[in-house]
Amino acid sequence: MKKLSLLSLLVLCAGLVASAQEYKPFKVGVGLGYAMTTGDGAKGGVLLYLEPAYRVSDPLLVGVRLETAAVTRGFSEDVLTSGGTIDVAAIGSFSAFGQYYFSAGSFRPFVGAGAGLFTLAAVSGSAQGTVVTAVEASNKFGFYPRVGFDLGHFNMSVDFNLIPSSEVPGSSIDVKNSYLGFRAGFSIGGGKK
Repeated sequence: MKKLSLLSLLVLCAGLVASAQEYKPFKVGVGLGYAMTTGDGAKGGVLLYLEPAYRVSDPLLVGVRLETAAVTRGFSEDVLTSGGTIDVAAIGSFSAFGQYYFSAGSFRPFVGAGAGLFTLAAVSGSAQGTVVTAVEASNKFGFYPRVGFDLGHFNMSVDFNLIPSSEVPGSSIDVKNSYLGFRAGFSIGGGKK
Protein backbone atom coordinates (compact mmCIF):
# COMPACT_ATOMS: atom_id res chain seq x y z
CA MET A 1 0.00 0.00 0.00
CA LYS A 2 2.84 2.41 0.88
CA LYS A 3 4.54 1.68 -2.45
CA LEU A 4 1.33 2.37 -4.37
CA SER A 5 0.80 5.68 -2.52
CA LEU A 6 4.41 6.73 -3.16
CA LEU A 7 4.17 5.77 -6.84
CA SER A 8 0.90 7.71 -7.22
CA LEU A 9 2.50 10.79 -5.63
CA LEU A 10 5.52 10.58 -7.95
CA VAL A 11 3.30 10.24 -11.04
CA LEU A 12 1.23 13.26 -9.93
CA CYS A 13 4.37 15.39 -9.35
CA ALA A 14 5.86 14.35 -12.69
CA GLY A 15 2.61 15.27 -14.41
CA LEU A 16 2.60 18.72 -12.84
CA VAL A 17 6.22 19.40 -13.78
CA ALA A 18 5.89 17.96 -17.29
CA SER A 19 2.75 19.94 -18.16
CA ALA A 20 3.09 22.27 -21.10
CA GLN A 21 4.34 25.72 -20.18
CA GLU A 22 3.31 28.85 -22.04
CA TYR A 23 6.31 30.83 -20.81
CA LYS A 24 10.05 30.37 -21.35
CA PRO A 25 11.72 28.98 -18.22
CA PHE A 26 14.68 31.38 -17.81
CA LYS A 27 14.28 35.07 -16.96
CA VAL A 28 16.65 37.80 -15.78
CA GLY A 29 15.16 40.91 -14.20
CA VAL A 30 17.15 44.13 -13.95
CA GLY A 31 16.17 47.59 -12.79
CA LEU A 32 16.28 50.32 -10.21
CA GLY A 33 14.07 51.90 -7.62
CA TYR A 34 13.69 53.84 -4.42
CA ALA A 35 14.49 52.51 -0.93
CA MET A 36 12.68 54.12 2.00
CA THR A 37 14.25 53.54 5.42
CA THR A 38 12.86 53.88 8.93
CA GLY A 39 13.98 55.56 12.15
CA ASP A 40 14.92 59.04 13.28
CA GLY A 41 17.12 60.88 10.76
CA ALA A 42 16.49 58.29 8.01
CA LYS A 43 16.50 59.29 4.35
CA GLY A 44 15.64 57.17 1.35
CA GLY A 45 17.88 56.53 -1.59
CA VAL A 46 18.40 54.67 -4.82
CA LEU A 47 18.47 50.89 -5.20
CA LEU A 48 19.71 48.68 -8.06
CA TYR A 49 18.88 45.00 -8.55
CA LEU A 50 19.58 41.94 -10.69
CA GLU A 51 17.31 38.87 -10.46
CA PRO A 52 18.15 35.73 -12.46
CA ALA A 53 15.27 33.25 -12.11
CA TYR A 54 13.85 29.95 -13.33
CA ARG A 55 10.16 29.29 -13.98
CA VAL A 56 9.33 25.92 -12.36
CA SER A 57 5.83 26.14 -13.87
CA ASP A 58 3.87 28.99 -15.46
CA PRO A 59 2.65 30.37 -12.12
CA LEU A 60 5.77 29.60 -10.04
CA LEU A 61 9.12 31.39 -10.38
CA VAL A 62 12.22 30.86 -8.18
CA GLY A 63 15.46 32.81 -8.32
CA VAL A 64 18.16 34.83 -6.61
CA ARG A 65 18.27 38.57 -6.01
CA LEU A 66 21.40 40.70 -5.95
CA GLU A 67 20.59 44.19 -4.73
CA THR A 68 22.27 47.27 -3.36
CA ALA A 69 20.57 50.28 -1.76
CA ALA A 70 22.34 53.55 -0.91
CA VAL A 71 20.37 55.02 2.01
CA THR A 72 20.71 56.91 5.28
CA ARG A 73 19.59 54.54 8.03
CA GLY A 74 17.85 56.04 11.04
CA PHE A 75 18.10 55.58 14.80
CA SER A 76 15.52 54.24 17.26
CA GLU A 77 15.66 57.54 19.21
CA ASP A 78 16.19 61.21 18.40
CA VAL A 79 19.98 61.63 18.46
CA LEU A 80 20.22 64.55 16.04
CA THR A 81 18.96 67.28 18.38
CA SER A 82 22.35 69.02 18.31
CA GLY A 83 22.29 69.41 14.52
CA GLY A 84 24.30 66.29 13.67
CA THR A 85 24.14 64.43 10.36
CA ILE A 86 24.18 60.77 9.34
CA ASP A 87 26.14 59.63 6.28
CA VAL A 88 24.75 57.54 3.43
CA ALA A 89 25.60 53.84 3.92
CA ALA A 90 24.95 51.00 1.47
CA ILE A 91 22.94 47.87 2.15
CA GLY A 92 23.72 44.95 -0.16
CA SER A 93 21.81 41.69 -0.33
CA PHE A 94 22.11 38.21 -1.78
CA SER A 95 18.91 36.23 -1.34
CA ALA A 96 16.72 33.47 -2.74
CA PHE A 97 13.09 34.23 -3.60
CA GLY A 98 9.92 32.71 -4.96
CA GLN A 99 6.97 34.31 -6.75
CA TYR A 100 3.50 33.04 -7.51
CA TYR A 101 1.66 34.54 -10.51
CA PHE A 102 -2.13 34.80 -10.47
CA SER A 103 -2.76 34.95 -14.23
CA ALA A 104 -1.26 33.87 -17.53
CA GLY A 105 -2.12 36.96 -19.60
CA SER A 106 0.15 39.87 -20.50
CA PHE A 107 -0.68 41.53 -17.13
CA ARG A 108 0.53 39.10 -14.42
CA PRO A 109 0.16 40.16 -10.77
CA PHE A 110 2.20 38.19 -8.25
CA VAL A 111 3.04 37.71 -4.57
CA GLY A 112 6.30 36.34 -3.29
CA ALA A 113 8.86 36.18 -0.54
CA GLY A 114 12.59 35.91 -0.17
CA ALA A 115 15.29 35.50 2.43
CA GLY A 116 19.05 35.85 2.51
CA LEU A 117 22.14 37.67 3.65
CA PHE A 118 22.21 41.46 3.96
CA THR A 119 25.58 43.23 4.10
CA LEU A 120 25.33 46.49 6.05
CA ALA A 121 27.94 49.23 5.71
CA ALA A 122 29.12 51.07 8.83
CA VAL A 123 26.91 53.93 9.99
CA SER A 124 28.81 57.12 10.72
CA GLY A 125 28.00 60.77 10.98
CA SER A 126 29.10 64.03 12.50
CA ALA A 127 27.95 65.97 15.52
CA GLN A 128 29.41 69.37 16.42
CA GLY A 129 32.29 68.90 13.95
CA THR A 130 33.32 65.44 15.25
CA VAL A 131 33.03 62.37 12.99
CA VAL A 132 31.57 59.42 14.87
CA THR A 133 31.11 55.79 13.77
CA ALA A 134 27.91 54.62 15.46
CA VAL A 135 27.83 51.05 14.14
CA GLU A 136 30.50 48.93 12.43
CA ALA A 137 29.83 47.07 9.17
CA SER A 138 28.06 43.73 9.61
CA ASN A 139 26.12 40.93 7.94
CA LYS A 140 22.60 39.99 8.99
CA PHE A 141 20.02 37.48 7.82
CA GLY A 142 16.81 39.09 6.56
CA PHE A 143 13.43 38.30 5.00
CA TYR A 144 11.11 40.12 2.61
CA PRO A 145 7.53 39.70 1.40
CA ARG A 146 6.78 41.23 -2.01
CA VAL A 147 3.89 42.09 -4.33
CA GLY A 148 4.02 43.31 -7.89
CA PHE A 149 3.18 42.65 -11.50
CA ASP A 150 4.71 41.90 -14.88
CA LEU A 151 3.33 43.66 -17.94
CA GLY A 152 5.01 41.93 -20.85
CA HIS A 153 8.72 42.37 -20.14
CA PHE A 154 8.18 45.41 -17.87
CA ASN A 155 7.87 44.71 -14.13
CA MET A 156 7.13 46.62 -10.94
CA SER A 157 7.26 45.40 -7.36
CA VAL A 158 7.25 46.52 -3.74
CA ASP A 159 8.94 44.59 -0.95
CA PHE A 160 9.60 45.21 2.72
CA ASN A 161 13.09 44.06 3.70
CA LEU A 162 12.93 43.03 7.37
CA ILE A 163 16.48 43.20 8.74
CA PRO A 164 17.25 43.10 12.49
CA SER A 165 18.41 46.41 13.97
CA SER A 166 22.07 47.04 14.89
CA GLU A 167 22.87 48.05 18.46
CA VAL A 168 25.01 51.14 19.03
CA PRO A 169 27.74 49.96 21.46
CA GLY A 170 27.49 51.38 24.96
CA SER A 171 23.93 52.72 24.59
CA SER A 172 20.31 51.67 24.38
CA ILE A 173 20.00 53.14 20.85
CA ASP A 174 19.58 50.97 17.75
CA VAL A 175 20.19 51.69 14.07
CA LYS A 176 17.17 50.65 12.01
CA ASN A 177 18.18 48.48 9.03
CA SER A 178 14.80 47.56 7.50
CA TYR A 179 13.64 49.31 4.35
CA LEU A 180 10.74 49.43 1.91
CA GLY A 181 11.84 48.98 -1.72
CA PHE A 182 9.87 50.28 -4.72
CA ARG A 183 11.36 48.93 -7.95
CA ALA A 184 10.74 49.09 -11.68
CA GLY A 185 12.63 47.26 -14.38
CA PHE A 186 12.47 44.90 -17.28
CA SER A 187 13.04 41.22 -17.93
CA ILE A 188 15.30 39.55 -20.44
CA GLY A 189 13.76 36.21 -21.44
CA GLY A 190 10.86 34.57 -19.65
CA GLY A 191 8.24 35.68 -22.18
CA LYS A 192 5.68 33.55 -23.98
CA LYS A 193 7.02 30.73 -26.12
